Parts: sequence; structure tokens; C-alpha cells
Amino acid sequence: MARYGMPFFLEDKSGDITGSDYADHYSRLSFSLRCTRRDQDHMVFMIYDLLSNSSSSRHHLTVPVACFDFGHNHSLGTVKIGDGCPVEINQYLVKVNRKMRRFLASDKQEYRWTHQPECDPVWQCTNSSGYDVASYSLKLPGENYTNSSGCVLTIDEQYSHIAGELLLTLTLMRHIAKYNL
Repeated sequence: MARYGMPFFLEDKSGDITGSDYADHYSRLSFSLRCTRRDQDHMVFMIYDLLSNSSSSRHHLTVPVACFDFGHNHSLGTVKIGDGCPVEINQYLVKVNRKMRRFLASDKQEYRWTHQPECDPVWQCTNSSGYDVASYSLKLPGENYTNSSGCVLTIDEQYSHIAGELLLTLTLMRHIAKYNL
């Protein structure tokens, strides 16, 4: 992928943690978060890379970047990244404190998501050196958007190789915060 010195601005189309599309304003990245199973005791989700070069236009929907599930009362289940083995979400996204969790990405680097509800951005991801890697901002009060939630996931350009994992972990963090887990 060519580098332009500009972060990815992934517009969250619905703002809903149970399903949304995330498309870069400049069409460099595009992901889809889909709930593929839902009943009273279990929910299963998939994240698809819609622009993956390794898949045909029809095949990419059969090979998710990540799958994860939640159990009864929205409890944390397991996560599977690519062809990897399923891991308990609490082992993959480890609690540091009430507002922060860390994870080891496929590039073998550690990253931390922090929830800061009183700030903008509300969610901030940093690497082990404290460098800002990604953030998630909510729409401003009073703003109205057509075909968009107004929320944006911003990813530093040099971290495009873990963009799917950043979306995955952000979604997990938002679920944890929503259900106070």
C-alpha cells in the first residue's frame, strides 16, 4: 500500500457495536462488522476486510479478519484472528485498570486502549512507547449526518497492517464499557 503521510479516517456508518461498515474517506481501507448469530445466550460477530488484495470480490466475505463471540448476559467469550486459534477475550485483551486494556497484535507489539469518556477522542490506542496509534471519536452534540453516525476511527498510516485488529479491539472495548464488564 502506498503511503501518503495521512492517517486513515474510517467513518463508522452506524455507530452500532453490533454491526457497521467502516470506510476510509479516501477509499484506502474498508471493513464490515457483522453479527452472524444472535440468540438469547450467544452472539457471534465477524469482521471482514472489504478491500483485501488476497481475495476476490466475492471470496473476501468468507474469510473474516477476526471472529468473536459473547455469551449469556453479554459476557466475554472468545476471539479468533485470521487462521489463529480461538483465545478467551480476557486473555487476548488484558485488563490493566478500569479504563485500560492491552493486547499483543499480530506484529508482536503491545498496544493499549484507554477509555476517556470525558475527552475527545473517547477512545485512544497507544503502543508500548506511548505513541498514538489510533483513536475513536464520537459525533459532536447537535450534529446530524446523512448515512453516517458521525463517529470516526482514525488509524495512523504506519499501522495499516493491524487495522483489522484495531477495529476488533475497539469493538471489544466498547462492548466492555457498554455492559460494564
